Amino acid sequence: MKHFVRDEILAVNEESAGRRRGTGGGRRGFRSGGGIVDTLALAERMSRLGTETAFEVLVKARAMEARGKHVVHLEIGEPDFDTPAHVKEAAMQALRDGYTHYTPAAGLPQAREAIAEETERARGIPVEPAEVVITPGAKPIMFFAILALVNPGDEVIYPNPGFPIYESMINFVGGIPVPLPLREERDFRVDPEELRRLVTPRTKLLILNSPHNPCGSALTRQDVEAIADIALAHTFFILSDEIYRRILYEGEHVSITAFPDMRERTIILDGFSKTYAMTGWRLGYGVMRPDLADRIAQLMVNSNSCTAAFAQMAAVAALRGPQDEAEAMVAEFRRRRDVIVAGLNRIEGITCRMPQGAFYVFPNVKAVDRVVKRFADYLLDEAGVAGLAGTAFGVHGEGYLRFSYANSIENIQEALRRIEKAVQEYRARVSMSS
Repeated sequence: MKHFVRDEILAVNEESAGRRRGTGGGRRGFRSGGGIVDTLALAERMSRLGTETAFEVLVKARAMEARGKHVVHLEIGEPDFDTPAHVKEAAMQALRDGYTHYTPAAGLPQAREAIAEETERARGIPVEPAEVVITPGAKPIMFFAILALVNPGDEVIYPNPGFPIYESMINFVGGIPVPLPLREERDFRVDPEELRRLVTPRTKLLILNSPHNPCGSALTRQDVEAIADIALAHTFFILSDEIYRRILYEGEHVSITAFPDMRERTIILDGFSKTYAMTGWRLGYGVMRPDLADRIAQLMVNSNSCTAAFAQMAAVAALRGPQDEAEAMVAEFRRRRDVIVAGLNRIEGITCRMPQGAFYVFPNVKAVDRVVKRFADYLLDEAGVAGLAGTAFGVHGEGYLRFSYANSIENIQEALRRIEKAVQEYRARVSMSS
């Protein structure tokens, strides 16, 4: 039974990867002077890269707006608030003070120290600045960790539905993606027993994400303790994506690093984009054991060189300065969450669980259409509501939509009115055609 469950999941994953990659591979050339120049084909690995559908939907929605159609944007996971004033002022002062040059690849000492202090305070674990690597956004930590740890043929267990770049990067480096289903009946939290069945001697890395994108779920202390027990019984690393740690409405954030013997095998991924509305600043970091931090810094040397110096000084101000604006954002997100969940649950054919964190809802729309991409396209094309099909986050997202409530309550209420009308019209069309 163990191998049947695992092999079935792997087969589904491979099928979806095949659909995504197509048949072209890396040998496609281009026309030049009327001929095909195969010798200038891209590397095969490029055919294994995925994407973020949210940006594709945004482009389509912007094109519709340019043609005069009004669109309510619930597709992009970006706070609609401004960066706190004291953070912007710190960046401007840093520019005036000459922070316009290279920094050490792992980051400015004072910025690494501030992050180490915050990590220690928030998670209750000892952290040294040497364990911190600052990157331009949190995605490089994800990419560099997978690149540094995963050999071709190694298995990586990751949440599905989940952030699509996990699977993309695993495929890119030649690893084997092993999706860990997050099921609605468990409030989209990891099932430790299902995880246990998926672990093999080839498992090299487990990716966790809590609070979770796209489902808004948050792991409980019991969940994380059970996952830690499984990890200690085997030999694999953990990439703990905690980018939404501060955006939590109920309960406590529990990092797996707080459990005995987990620090040396865990990479914490965090950043400033979500908590401080700094998506355009590109400012993230990883916390990991020093020898791995040195290797990740080496990858920085070979790619980005360093993170912008003035942005790192802004990070210090964000962490050590007043937190009232960040806390106000979370309070407003909570109000919006309550509005959108209540509104979705009033629409016949849609059910929506209450998320514990992040700023996403993941409503079940199987009663409207079990092929969710069709309905997501209809919502944008006909109703002017931009959201994402759950399948943008993996095969286990079929039958669900993801809406971001990083928008005003007025716009959310308008979206709900449009969604309700669209559901009625869509179901009537389906009924007439059947």
